[in-house]
Amino acid sequence: MHFVEAKGLLTGSNGYYGMNIYRGCTHGCIYCDSRSKCYQFTHPFEDVEVKQNAPELLEKALRSKRQRCMIGTGSMSDPYMHCEEKLRLTRRCLEIIHKYGFGAAIQTKSDRILQDIDLLDEINRSAKCVVQITLTTYDDELCRILEPNVCNTKRRIEVLKEMQKRGIPTVVWLTPILPFINDTVENVTAILNECVRVGVKGIIDFGMGMTLREGDREYYYAALDRHFPGMKQRYIQRYGNAYELPSPRAGELREIFQRICKANNIMSTPDECFRFMSELPEKYSQVSMFDL
Repeated sequence: MHFVEAKGLLTGSNGYYGMNIYRGCTHGCIYCDSRSKCYQFTHPFEDVEVKQNAPELLEKALRSKRQRCMIGTGSMSDPYMHCEEKLRLTRRCLEIIHKYGFGAAIQTKSDRILQDIDLLDEINRSAKCVVQITLTTYDDELCRILEPNVCNTKRRIEVLKEMQKRGIPTVVWLTPILPFINDTVENVTAILNECVRVGVKGIIDFGMGMTLREGDREYYYAALDRHFPGMKQRYIQRYGNAYELPSPRAGELREIFQRICKANNIMSTPDECFRFMSELPEKYSQVSMFDL
């Protein structure tokens, strides 16, 4: 990893802001879209760029805002990757979010988030906190191939359960669904049943498939050659250089997804999930005269 002094941290509008404390990742997920060339990385993806002044930038920004809102993190780089173990920049930023009465929406694959569960609980009690966990495969051996440097799905389900015990709402990203690899009825059903068991608020699916573009595609295909000989040719023959790669079973899997979500009152469209994650309850969104 290497350290930089960032000029800014927050992106977005008054209703919702996003931040990425780190740039790059060490989880090693074979399908990661953040590797795509469109994001213009000037350093190796695993050589994580650390915005070492992120807490100072965040405090300066939040101190000046008159309206409280949700602050999201994790859309481009996991806030709980390996370097967070020592640096604790995510924790420091969460402390600032809590200090100024803002809400937090955090996306991760890592059980390191449990180190901060007390703080997340405090944020959820004083404002709102939403924890988002990505689940792609219920099979431990396959998980080690797809996401080699992070805890497996069953451990992530334990994280969801611990959040449920605290009353912290959770959203699952059921994506990507990789054609011919994890796009089975058994896999998707097993994940959905676990989501029901641990009481997730919503599940995000983008059509039961994946996306590939320059940079990401080459990395993914190299992984297919290592772990699934002949699979790359199946992809090329079926999808060519398409950006969107829906599973051949997408229709069947979507029906199962919709049925289980509807039966258990789980939000099941990206729009309603994103709306829930971006909305801070009205009673917390306005700064009181007593806060000044």
